[in-house]
Amino acid sequence: MSTPTAVHFGAGNIGRGFVGLLLHEAGYEVVFADVAAPLIDALAAADSYTVHEVGANARDHEVTNFRALNSAQDESAVVAEIATASIVTCAVGPNVLKFIAPVIAAALQQRDAGAPPIAVMACENALNATDRLREFIVEALPTDVRDQALAKAVFANTAVDRIVPAQPEGAGLDVTVETYFEWAIDRTPFGGTEPEIPGAHYVDGLAASIERKLFTVNTGHATVAYHGFLAGADKISDAIAIPAVRSELESVLAETSDLLVRRHELDPEVHRAYVQAIIGRFENPHLPDTVTRVGRQPLRKLSRDERFVSPAAALAEDGTEPTALLDAMGAALRFDVADDEQSVELQALLRSDRSDAAVVTEITGLDEQHPLHAAFADRVRSARA
Repeated sequence: MSTPTAVHFGAGNIGRGFVGLLLHEAGYEVVFADVAAPLIDALAAADSYTVHEVGANARDHEVTNFRALNSAQDESAVVAEIATASIVTCAVGPNVLKFIAPVIAAALQQRDAGAPPIAVMACENALNATDRLREFIVEALPTDVRDQALAKAVFANTAVDRIVPAQPEGAGLDVTVETYFEWAIDRTPFGGTEPEIPGAHYVDGLAASIERKLFTVNTGHATVAYHGFLAGADKISDAIAIPAVRSELESVLAETSDLLVRRHELDPEVHRAYVQAIIGRFENPHLPDTVTRVGRQPLRKLSRDERFVSPAAALAEDGTEPTALLDAMGAALRFDVADDEQSVELQALLRSDRSDAAVVTEITGLDEQHPLHAAFADRVRSARA
């Protein structure tokens, strides 16, 4: 029996150190697809790389049996691989989904109609990222073959969680990660035929898992980054050791916890333990994670369906002013890092002659009638002062 193939878009640290690792350990031959030529060339020339865990009960994992393709220079080869693969995943960032969708769409058209449906799973820090990817694939498919092509795939949302920090100089293809990880996959679309991935776990419906992770891990991590940046901290573990930063984090997670417990009927004590475990992960001194890396792309992090605005808007709609979340959003406005493209764009927007209200709508996607709009406009006004 031949080894099943999994194609993974995004050969960066998360791709190699998390999703690619778990697919490898599940017995798949992993084909990495990326546009970064030096990285792809290095992978193509290598027989293995090592994932180094740091933290309690850490161990090393050797990854073998992989290939690498340059999706910019050899798109047809990537299409051919997906057309015969069992799984296609991605960890490219939500803004890149629209660029990989046409490649997957082309592969679905080429795929044998008699082959088992390919599992399509976007592993991104965003709500329902696979649904978003599917929408882009639908747009890329000709209308006369759309239904036949979509029938060749199963689209499942996932929730992923593993801190993969900036890597030390000279690490090469090796990746350092924390020991903790979670890959939750919605089993519902599979109808009992879900792929066997021992490192992942399947759940019935994913809304609670996705929002619990996004509004706790991602919201919390970014809160520490932005307040830590303003406090002059370098590493995340240094930032959270500053009492004022930790207090801001705890206040933010109290607000998101209130929303999560009510919305998903979570056990308050179980969720409280989860929050404390997440805070403990941020304190891990073995993770050389910096506030500038975690805080990068502030415009994306302040967008409508992301870690701050999504929970803050929901609380505001319920009649609660999410003060701590708004303060963290205000700190994000002051994230001024010259080598971060979105930071530069954000600072230019704040210096523009556009009104505070227009800037709020541009950043968050909220209209002026939304109950969160005026409160965030106050933070914008303060950041421009």
